Order: sequence, then structure tokens, then C-alpha cells
Amino acid sequence: MRLLIVEDNEELAGLLAKGLKAAGYESDILSTVAEADSVLDTTFYAALILDLGLPDGDGLALLREVRSRNNPIPVLVLTARGGLNDRVQGLRSGADDYLVKPFALEELVARLEAQLRRPGQLLGNSLRIANLEFDTRNRQASIDDQPQALSAREIAVLELLMRSKGRVVSKKQVEDHLFGHSGEVGSNAIEVYVHRLRKQLSERGARVQVHTIRGVGYLIAEQT
Repeated sequence: MRLLIVEDNEELAGLLAKGLKAAGYESDILSTVAEADSVLDTTFYAALILDLGLPDGDGLALLREVRSRNNPIPVLVLTARGGLNDRVQGLRSGADDYLVKPFALEELVARLEAQLRRPGQLLGNSLRIANLEFDTRNRQASIDDQPQALSAREIAVLELLMRSKGRVVSKKQVEDHLFGHSGEVGSNAIEVYVHRLRKQLSERGARVQVHTIRGVGYLIAEQT
């Protein structure tokens, strides 16, 4: 599961990414409003961790812009602004939670997971399509209740597709989910991973299909 950290303090951002990785999350780091605005308009992230005092603007302006696009991404604000009015303004601008610096990493992770467990977010206990189930806590795929051994990349693709059931996932979303916003990816790497996943599911009797929507992306659906 990939998160976006928008924080201009390089040391703090690095510590956050390291701590979140230990908790099972991959992270991309950006340091300006402009960069984050551009990336959030095109890239899927499970959640946004947002500093407010950024070098080119106020994080609240970015937050309001994100919400104006009807983007439901969970947003955890990190800031040194700890006054009541500051917290109220942050929450009214669209933040899901508000954590004042300095903070304990354990609390940040716990608050993040609380957001992701909410209905419609990404830490529901399981995802199911036909006889294919994905346990989000153990990251285990099962077919007809039988656990399946899949590679880490196949699991990552499957999770993203199943969380987006009924919606097309763009190739760019898959690429960013696997490699991060700044990752270097071979020209046919995504097609290879999707092909491998499709083959594994078919050979093991999953009653689902992974469709390639030419020029758009991928869609998982129950076999008809």
C-alpha cells in the first residue's frame, strides 16, 4: 500500500518514510504544493500525510483543491500549528485527522490505520470477487478458500485491481503502486506482471477475468 508524504523537512520526511515502511507501507515524498497538486491529480495513493507550512504555499490550499475534485483520499495533517482554531480550520478544509508536531510515530501509524479501516477505505478485512478472496491484513489470496502462493508484485497488482472492482485502473496507477512516483520502470514491465497474474488466476480456477482496456488500463471482473 503506497502513501504520499508532503513534507519539506527532508530529515523528518525520511524518518516518516522509514517508520511507515517498517509498518508495511511504501511512501513517496514530495516537498511542495505544486508537486503534490500535480501528482494527486493523476496518481492513486492510499492516504496523504500533509504538512501545512510548505515553501510555495499553505497545505490547506492543497487540501481544499484535492477535496474540490471530490478526491476521497484520507488526509492526515501534520503541523506545528496546535491551536484550537488551527485544528478546526484543518478539519473544515477536508482533513480526516490532525496531528501536532512533535508526535510519536506509533501514534501516527495508529491514526493512519484508523482512517484506512473506515468504510470504503483500504483496510477492510477482506476483498472478494466470485471465488477469489484477498485477506488485506495477511496479504493472502485464496481461491475456493485455498491459500495461493503469488509473488509480491502479483499480490500488489491483485490488491489494487480488487480494491478498484468495477473501475478501470490505469497503467500509470499500477506503475505508481508498484514502483512509486519516481521509480524507473521498463517499457513492458506492467504488462508482464498483469500477464503473470492473469495466467496464475486462470490456471488455479479463479472465476474472474483481468481485462486489458486498450489505451486505458486494466479491469478485474467476475467471469460471465
